[in-house]
Amino acid sequence: MTTSVQSPLSRAIRNAYKKKEEDETLSPLVLTGTSGGPLGRIKKGDAVIFYNIRGEREIELTRSLTEKRFDEFPVESDMELNFATMIEYRKGLNVHVAFPPEDTLEDTLSEVIARHEFKQTKITEAEKAVHLNFFLNGKNDAPFPGEERIIVPTRKDIALFDEAPEMSIREVTKNILDKIRDPSCNFIFANFPNVDVVGHIENEKAIIRAIEEVDKCTGIVLDACLREGISTIVCADHGTVEKWRYPDGTIDTGHTDSLVPFILIHTGNGLSLRHGGELSDIAPTIFHLIGIPKPAAMTGISLIEQRGITECRRLLLLVLDGWGIGERNPANLFTKARTPTMDKLLERYPHTELMASGEAVGLPAGTVGNSEAGHLHIGAGRHLYSDRVKIDRAIVDGSFFRNAAFLDVMRTAVKKNAPLHLLGIVSFFSSHGSLNHLFALMELAKKEGVKEVFLHSMLGRRGELPESGAHYIETIEEKSREMNSGKVVSVIGRYWAMDREGNWDRIEKTYRMLVYGEGTAVRGEV
Repeated sequence: MTTSVQSPLSRAIRNAYKKKEEDETLSPLVLTGTSGGPLGRIKKGDAVIFYNIRGEREIELTRSLTEKRFDEFPVESDMELNFATMIEYRKGLNVHVAFPPEDTLEDTLSEVIARHEFKQTKITEAEKAVHLNFFLNGKNDAPFPGEERIIVPTRKDIALFDEAPEMSIREVTKNILDKIRDPSCNFIFANFPNVDVVGHIENEKAIIRAIEEVDKCTGIVLDACLREGISTIVCADHGTVEKWRYPDGTIDTGHTDSLVPFILIHTGNGLSLRHGGELSDIAPTIFHLIGIPKPAAMTGISLIEQRGITECRRLLLLVLDGWGIGERNPANLFTKARTPTMDKLLERYPHTELMASGEAVGLPAGTVGNSEAGHLHIGAGRHLYSDRVKIDRAIVDGSFFRNAAFLDVMRTAVKKNAPLHLLGIVSFFSSHGSLNHLFALMELAKKEGVKEVFLHSMLGRRGELPESGAHYIETIEEKSREMNSGKVVSVIGRYWAMDREGNWDRIEKTYRMLVYGEGTAVRGEV
């Protein structure tokens, strides 16, 4: 990353680091003018583009700024913002959508199972509800006939999950066991989120506790499946803490590009699994096991090498979220944990390793995997281009700069002599967005003659080097000087701005920063 001359905001961020604040939970910083008042607040009639992608963590803040009858906390009434989002965060939001979703994805894992009148249940805790209910179903919120969803509430009595690495896994496990004992339930899809969630926090002991709790509960679930004669698949959607340190020894709290395990516990001797598979091969494998023809839309291939196998009528797919495969070294926290269940599974049962990152899950080559792309490809059984790839291609071919949603917002701002606010994550690596997208928007705003462009930046240390936030703010401000357009006027940790669990106190803090300028005042250059 390019380091430029420190601005007041980047200096303020570095001072916050000295006080043990981190990017993820950074308290709001607000740039002020010479009179002491906050600069660049969002006012009635302004133009706003929320350029984040992925979408599930962006809904709450978008609602607070655009919903006419929003009542989760006090807001300004009828802001009448001309508001655009990069992708569709949720149907029905009062926004323009620059890159709307394509037609509904058909013939997904859940849809095909429902079509064959198999009763299915999905079980996890609220942290991963969107992945099982939306992404796994091909970005379709509605349950299919015979589909039950059990979502265990996420704990609200802790600030960060390293305080309780077990999260709600025991309640999730209890619900899985209940469904294992229910003979009418044919297919169970469950997710243990602990390793992924806790792995984003710099607390090695807590991560090891999370790994060991997942391993323990996996053993409990598998013992119950064996007693009931239920076939079981144990796999993961992406890696995390098997590469918990960069080569220089600093901590990497992000996802990885590692392979992930696929383990099959199924009746019959001599089963073997092929190598070189991907997450999109999981759905065809399930159909192979339960005797359902694979739909033509699925390009994935069953991982089971034998043709004639004993079919099962009941199956559990257990996703150990974030459980990647890595080398045995000090940077691999799985090797520091006690994992007797996984050790036994890998010793006794057929297993293989699956690609779960980059082009295998529709992401740019060389990029790390994530839960959204992972669950989408597990359910789709085929390759699907991610929103990031579509947007990157649009920038290259120029269609980004002709996008109707962007042009409507910007040209209306020019006509009304209103400022444009660009709101989003600042990162080259986050699955929520890219600086390249921000820079393209800044370029378009300048081309369209928008006079004032205010930047509101969210920081998050996931897959980033320490103190990346300050570097990114410096990079953006240097770009703004080069273009003679745009000014960073507020910065906040993503913890406060990007929630999906109804923690409205966090969203309110972000809202009040954006609209009222509440936060630590940072005096701008005279």
